[in-house]
Amino acid sequence: MSVTDSTSGLTLNQILANSARTTTTDTSVGAASRAVTGNQSLGKDAFLQLLVTQLKNQNPLDPQDNTAFVAQLAQFSSLEGITTLNDTVTSLSGGLQSSQALQASSLVGRSVIVQTGEAYVDPSSGKPFSGTVVVKDADSRPTITIKDADGEVVRTIDLGVQKAGNVDFTWDGKDADGELLEKGSYTFSASTKTDAGTTALTTYLPATVNSVTLSKTGGEIMLNLAGLGSIGISKVQTIGL
Repeated sequence: MSVTDSTSGLTLNQILANSARTTTTDTSVGAASRAVTGNQSLGKDAFLQLLVTQLKNQNPLDPQDNTAFVAQLAQFSSLEGITTLNDTVTSLSGGLQSSQALQASSLVGRSVIVQTGEAYVDPSSGKPFSGTVVVKDADSRPTITIKDADGEVVRTIDLGVQKAGNVDFTWDGKDADGELLEKGSYTFSASTKTDAGTTALTTYLPATVNSVTLSKTGGEIMLNLAGLGSIGISKVQTIGL
């Protein structure tokens, strides 16, 4: 049996190059990438394994340039630093969210003051309902118009002449005829008359926190208020008892 030398006329570099092109094993860089990452993004461990695999499979007669190797090491160092920083930030974010959740949960069952024009009132409790109106101009005469859930005006409260600033008001839960109303949601509209016409005023009303909703994406904690729905915890002006 005769043997034909198919490599005659080829240099050693060409033979190694041909061998590298025709050999496909699990030790190649592409195979290592698929094995380590599962076609997902690279982490620092996967990056290091790919770098080692690349060094193992380089052409011994044409090794990787030192500059390129140093650049890859710098990339690895940068990747490791970013990964560590990301872990630290994630840990701090988790701790902050846990602290906020603990503080928010302590508000359940308590009264908070929020900027709103609607409130849930129970006149049968015997306690007067209190709120605050922000008066913009001095010597103005603000009035509070109270409407029930059907939009019917049940009471109008004249606060008299007031100075600019926050003005407190109370409502005994009775209509204009002195009849005690049923519990439910009521709308409080504050306004004052000026030379230019009627100006709407801002009102701050109390509400009871029924529960707390935590964001899964790290967003703002939401307070679920009795009869009002949900608001962000940042909108709370004052925390009562």
